[in-house]
Amino acid sequence: MRGIKVAPEAINATAEGTNELRDRIPVLTRIHVRYHLRLPEDAAPEKVERALITHVDKCPTAQSLKGAVEITWSLTEREIPSGSPGPAGAG
Repeated sequence: MRGIKVAPEAINATAEGTNELRDRIPVLTRIHVRYHLRLPEDAAPEKVERALITHVDKCPTAQSLKGAVEITWSLTEREIPSGSPGPAGAG
């Protein structure tokens, strides 16, 4: 992620979709993605936010839904204390 070494296990996301009735048909209108990250203490917050902001522009699914479904996101971060054994693959 933008030059920050993060193990795959340290990145998690959940998504919630919102349907609205249009002409009695449920239509997906919004998706909110909640990213949950475990980052090293020295991770630059601006790099993390930039990666997430640009993700929608590079995500094939988001591009397929562009114009039809609003996509928003939020972020929960937790630092991995230095010196602690990170998950395998973090180094």
